[in-house]
Amino acid sequence: MGATSGIGFEVAQLLARRGWKVGVAGRRADILQKMVEQTEGMEAFEVIDVTRPEATEGFHRLVEKLGGLDLYFHSSGIGYQNTALEADKELGTIETNCLGMARLVGEAFRYFEAHAEEVGHIAVISSIARTKGLGAAPAYSASKRFTSHYLESLCQLRKIKSLSNLRITDIRPGFVRTPLIEGSNFPLQLDAARVAVSIVDGLERNKSVVTIDWKYCLLVSLWQLIPRCIWVRMKIH
Repeated sequence: MGATSGIGFEVAQLLARRGWKVGVAGRRADILQKMVEQTEGMEAFEVIDVTRPEATEGFHRLVEKLGGLDLYFHSSGIGYQNTALEADKELGTIETNCLGMARLVGEAFRYFEAHAEEVGHIAVISSIARTKGLGAAPAYSASKRFTSHYLESLCQLRKIKSLSNLRITDIRPGFVRTPLIEGSNFPLQLDAARVAVSIVDGLERNKSVVTIDWKYCLLVSLWQLIPRCIWVRMKIH
């Protein structure tokens, strides 16, 4: 989900190259159709806008086209540097990254619960931005905190429901050079294709959390040590 650009595009391509049978979804029909026509292993596509209630119907249509589902990978997200707190950007980010994510990830969870005898996997892109509130991108960093906590809750719910065959992975990249942060001043920007390799390697090893890369693992560890009273005084752009 969210396969037409950025990390989602790179992961879809890599999964297909590694022998997966891939279905792709997003809002751009032209890109999705070209991906399926030009890439061996990409079997089907569905135009889906995660902010629309009917997105769940598109999810099931795509699963039907593929003949089943082993891995649901959610990479649909938007974000802005928005120090002006423009309402349409803030609310649009929340609608896509929080409501849209919960709509589709929840539907995937219910699908795997209904097929509990089969091995299933849900993987979602959150971000290292989940660690602290970022004044340059308030809604974005808050939405990634929401995503990460939602996945943590689903891990616990999986135990409550005894879904032993369901795996859940929280993917936490650092700042990746994609259209999402184009024009930003965020440091240590990563290459999307290399990030995709780390993601797929982590998925194939069934890791529950994938933080990319080692520099960001160190950075996040340091961020977590900073008291809130000091953090809110820092100017991070």
